[in-house]
Order: sequence, then structure tokens, then C-alpha cells
Amino acid sequence: MFITFEGPDGSGKSTQIKKTVQQLTDAGWEVVLTREPGGTEISDQIREVIMSMKNKQMSPRTEILLFCSARAQLVDELIRPAVAAGQMVISDRYADSTLAYQGFGHGFDQRVLKDLLDFTTGNLWPDLTLLLDIPPEKGLQRRLSNKLEWNRMDDYQLAFHQRVREGYLSLAKASPERWQVINADQEADKIQAEIMRILQDRLK
Repeated sequence: MFITFEGPDGSGKSTQIKKTVQQLTDAGWEVVLTREPGGTEISDQIREVIMSMKNKQMSPRTEILLFCSARAQLVDELIRPAVAAGQMVISDRYADSTLAYQGFGHGFDQRVLKDLLDFTTGNLWPDLTLLLDIPPEKGLQRRLSNKLEWNRMDDYQLAFHQRVREGYLSLAKASPERWQVINADQEADKIQAEIMRILQDRLK
């Protein structure tokens, strides 16, 4: 099973993923955890270029292609082999991030991006996507308050992040059979309980 976590910056994905992986592992599941961009040696090198505040002049098209390059390597080297071996794969972000951030955020044509993503992933899409939804102003403030790394993507204007959130909700509405939307503006334990309830239903 291939599961992805998506959401605006500061939605608490990393925290919830760690808790989720621990619970699934304790229950006897063999879980492979990865993230985007990154997850392999090559993809991590690309991540450094994408996220660096030194590269604020990067054009949106360059950004798209770098994300896709990192993703293609991750799929070929890690995700597809793990799925083929019957392992559960959990990824912190995946191709839907490009549709939300570069599609809705930057305004690129969704159809063009979808074709590019099908090529990038070899048509490998998640079985389940959990969207941790939070107003962007709260998410970004959370990142600042927790003194988390502030990267080039975080540094976009609030209006950009608002479009990203709207994009995520639009994607979820269009494919309800794959997406589950979770309110991330609540206590962490409540979020985790909802995540596990969804997973238990799917894993049955």
C-alpha cells in the first residue's frame, strides 16, 4: 500500500507521520518511510538546490523540473521496488504537491502538470492521500514559533500559500475515493486518532 501525507507548510505532517509509522510498526507492518523532495542520495542533493534561500531567483518552471527530477529518482530507486515487494510505503509529500504548489500556487496548467507527473512517476499514484488542512497563516506562524527551518518555499507570499491550500482542497474534492481531509488545527493527539481510524478502515 502506498500512502502519502500532504498539506500546507506548518500543518504538522512530519510529527504525525512519525507517530503513524511508529503505530503501524508496533502493529507488525513493514513500513518504508520517505519524503519529498529527497529520499535518495541524488534526490537529497536536488532538495538542497530547491530549498536553499540562496536560490530565491529560481524560476517556477525550473522549480517544477527539479521537483520532478528528485521525484523520478525516488520512485525508481525506492518507492516502486518497495511497493512491488509488498511493503507499506509512506511519503511526506508526493506528486500532488506539484499540482498544489506549482499548479494552483504558481498558476501552471493542471493538465500539462498531470501529464508531466504521469511521466515522472511512471503512472504510480498513491492508494491513499491524507491531507492535513490548516489555514496557511496559522501553519506558517507555527513554523516560526517552533523555530523550524525556514526555506525558499516557505518564503513565498501569504497569497501563494492561500492558493496552495485552496488547490489541495480542490484536488481532494475531485478524488474523494483517494483523499481524506483532516483538520490539522487541533490537538496533535486528536489528529493522530483520526489518522489511525482512517488507516484501520482502509487496511481491513
